[in-house]
Amino acid sequence: LMVWLRRTTHYLFIVVVAVNSTLLTINAGDYIFYTDWMWTSFVVFSISQSTMLAVGAIYYMLFTGVPGTATYYATIMTIYTWVAKGAWFALGYPYDFIVVPVWIPSAMLLDLTYWVTRRNKHAAIIIGGTLVGLSFPLFNMVNLLLVRDPLEVALKYPRPTLPAYMTPIEPQVGKFYNSPVALGSGAGAVLTVPIAALGAKLNTWTYRWMAA
Repeated sequence: LMVWLRRTTHYLFIVVVAVNSTLLTINAGDYIFYTDWMWTSFVVFSISQSTMLAVGAIYYMLFTGVPGTATYYATIMTIYTWVAKGAWFALGYPYDFIVVPVWIPSAMLLDLTYWVTRRNKHAAIIIGGTLVGLSFPLFNMVNLLLVRDPLEVALKYPRPTLPAYMTPIEPQVGKFYNSPVALGSGAGAVLTVPIAALGAKLNTWTYRWMAA
């Protein structure tokens, strides 16, 4: 019974984090990241998504103890978000109105770190967490460059659920950050490590709670 409860608790947490990442993508990533503040949105989105990936992926990876699990988790997040895009498509928006973030390559780096260090948890937290934070903005910017003009999409399809004063305006490109990828990677690398440590700790706490 306790084994069943423990497994159920773990898998429930995994589903919750994956669903939350999908919702976070839709809230922070509509208009393909180009809202009123363009690059500011990209930086904030990069930090939120890299930390969300790290906490769930490392939790799931340490739960199974199998390198490759983080990539599997990122795949779940990706599939969930692709499915959620269908809701926007049903409302009449183009299917590329929300671009699914590139989580999988960053998760692969986390898995690789765990495998190379022979399943060393602390190396996965420090090195893997840093790699996730550093790499996600870079991969995601490449992802953005491959879609059609996001500003055109943003202004053509104003959000129907928001009042008029919150519809997109011409973004202030370059007003705040000259290099959003560098800023997102730097901040992400610093913040993702403690969040990854939290994910690892949640794994331990869950075992202790179920064993109590």
